[in-house]
Amino acid sequence: MNLPLSGVRVADFTRVLTGPYCTQTLGDLGADVLKIEPPSGDDTRQWGPPFGADGQATYFQSCNRNKKSVALDLKNPSNLEIAKRVIAKSDVLVENFRPGTLEKLGLDPVILRLESPRLIVCRITGFGSHGALAYWAGYDVIAQGMSGFMSYTGAANGEPMKAGVAVADIFAGALACQGILAALF
Repeated sequence: MNLPLSGVRVADFTRVLTGPYCTQTLGDLGADVLKIEPPSGDDTRQWGPPFGADGQATYFQSCNRNKKSVALDLKNPSNLEIAKRVIAKSDVLVENFRPGTLEKLGLDPVILRLESPRLIVCRITGFGSHGALAYWAGYDVIAQGMSGFMSYTGAANGEPMKAGVAVADIFAGALACQGILAALF
């Protein structure tokens, strides 16, 4: 079956939920997604129970289907060169590190785009790339708490409560995917 994104290559430098949900959706639409993980793997590979029959956490499986994975230590020069080759062959680069991380690793998106002008770069952050909160971790529970969303869930007269689903992470991942699709179009 020829899916809409058949032939599109995605270099996936994401972890946990927002980025992996975004790139999984691109994979569902037919993109060839290569997930770059540290040697220890995406943190969510161990987030369980429950665990699937293969020992993988179902949390990891729920946002990483339709992907191939490779473990690279980006602080190792030879592994960094492999990552650069993967990016050079990709149409899209998606990352959700804290601001400045890719640059420190030697994968500055500005330079990567000079080398590959067609490259679409999607940087997902919790609080933007500049400002007082830019370097804060952007986890869903933080977004729910800071936004006031938690005051709308739970008992009417009770304490604020986190929603059962990571709505901020999933919504952010869907919006990132939407932006990538617009850029590809």
